[in-house]
Amino acid sequence: MSNIKILVEGPTEILFVNEVLKPNFFEREIYIKPFLFQKAGGVPKYSISQKQILNTIKSDRSCFCTTMVDFYGLPRDWSGKKESQSCQNYQDKAQMVEQALLEDIVAKMGKSWNTAQFIPYVQMHEFEALLFSDTSILAGSNKSVSAQLNNVLKSFSCPEEINDNYNTCPSRRIKEHIENYVKTVDGIIATHKIGLEKMRRECPHFNEWITKLEDIGNQ
Repeated sequence: MSNIKILVEGPTEILFVNEVLKPNFFEREIYIKPFLFQKAGGVPKYSISQKQILNTIKSDRSCFCTTMVDFYGLPRDWSGKKESQSCQNYQDKAQMVEQALLEDIVAKMGKSWNTAQFIPYVQMHEFEALLFSDTSILAGSNKSVSAQLNNVLKSFSCPEEINDNYNTCPSRRIKEHIENYVKTVDGIIATHKIGLEKMRRECPHFNEWITKLEDIGNQ
């Protein structure tokens, strides 16, 4: 069985990995386990995050390591973050950060290390984008809220494109229409109901990441 360590930024992502992703991977003989970047949650500045990634890789070189961090709120000193702001396409932004992160970690690990064991992933633009994969489920039984959330989604090509400004990031768009929304409760319940397959269909970059991790089981 292959093992993958996933560095995440908060308790919601811990729950998402354990409750939504893990069953899918276990069926493929891949064991995944989430770890927080820091106990307080959130993503720290890059010097700290880099150390955490390197320590995770070095702690067991037979394991694979990946990240699940939101582009929204990602510290500007992260590799590629500043440069990515010039990109127009959301996927280009994510890939610029991911590639810069990969190159930096590879440089620090040295040539003797198998570079395929690190798979950086940046969630565009944050976890809540996945919930827009099905606005009717996200809104529950409230048809009015479902219509309002669907109108938000109509302005974009896919949930991952919903932008990352303070007032227009996915989480604040949800809270604008669902006042009592709690990420660690409502967010996780919604992902269970929406299902992994639908999130993959609606969120191309997320699907690419999941596919890369699934391919580990074929190696």
